Amino acid sequence: MTNLVDFRIALFPGDGIGNEITAPTVRLLDKIAARVGGFSFTWQHCDAGADCYLDQGTALPARSFRSAAAADAILLAAMGLPTVRYPDGREVTPQIDLRMELGLYAGVRPVKPIPGVRPLLADARAHNIDYVILRESTEGLFAPQAPGIRDGDREARETMVITRATCEKLFDFALNLAAERGQQRKVTSVDKANVFIAFSLWREILMERAANHPDVTADCAYVDAFAMTMVQKPWVIDVAVTENMFGDILSDLGAALMGGMGYAPSADIGDDHAVFQPCHGSAPDIAGKGLANPTAMILSAAMMLEWLGKKHQLNDVTKAGAILRRAVEMAFVGGDLVTRELGGNAGTDTVFAAVENALERIDA
Repeated sequence: MTNLVDFRIALFPGDGIGNEITAPTVRLLDKIAARVGGFSFTWQHCDAGADCYLDQGTALPARSFRSAAAADAILLAAMGLPTVRYPDGREVTPQIDLRMELGLYAGVRPVKPIPGVRPLLADARAHNIDYVILRESTEGLFAPQAPGIRDGDREARETMVITRATCEKLFDFALNLAAERGQQRKVTSVDKANVFIAFSLWREILMERAANHPDVTADCAYVDAFAMTMVQKPWVIDVAVTENMFGDILSDLGAALMGGMGYAPSADIGDDHAVFQPCHGSAPDIAGKGLANPTAMILSAAMMLEWLGKKHQLNDVTKAGAILRRAVEMAFVGGDLVTRELGGNAGTDTVFAAVENALERIDA
């Protein structure tokens, strides 16, 4: 008899719509674990975010961080509120603190529209795009070792940090990902090497690492030109690797091509830890109204299952991730399920019910 593997998951509902999309996602994950068999979850609720900052004076309590660091994976819904800021004016963002403290250098942002979700681009070739924006998540213009400085109302400065140690790990991750995807087997550096000397080092390191992967092609594009490519011919993209700030911006553009932020999942992965979260924020304007689109949260949970399955070499867990992803596709495929950001009225409960219904129709 196979021993049951129990995964400890640090669960961060966070702020705004975070609580609304967290509990139903947990129910889906528990249900699919029971159906597939061989594994289960122990959920460890973790306080963090803007409300936590207001209540406790810290956005990421030490006990929550300890739970995250000890967990098998971290599932995070949404954090931060525009009106809650630190004394220096920055918004409360403990999700970034987690990336920095746990060394989650690989920000994986898939761009793959869901069949049945109204496409943004008219060209039929864009309806089947499938690529990944890989955002370096610990350095660049977000680097904690080079915080911005401000001289009153006269001047402010930020510094971009690019290091060999992080680049080598990031580029190996990108090259391996392109090989595993088995599509175009191409990694594109998205940078601004014609302006910033930091990106000349970035490109040099990519080409060095690419020499160890003869089965993968490596090329380069300036970020402004690449943004046009994402709109004009996104089907030529496979794995695009870029700096933190560029990745932040391009990821939102990729989400728009999928139908909106409510459809865009993500993962931030390091050597030992990983956070899975939807790309959207806490959306306080619709919080408590049942209007939030939970699709990105569900797909982020599917990414978590796939990562856990790969890391622990457990085929049942990987299979569960594929089943959950398939259930989402089945829920939308007919085109009748239309969420708020696309002009429809399908809210949180409606989307969850549709995914759960689809899950019932898939053989485990």
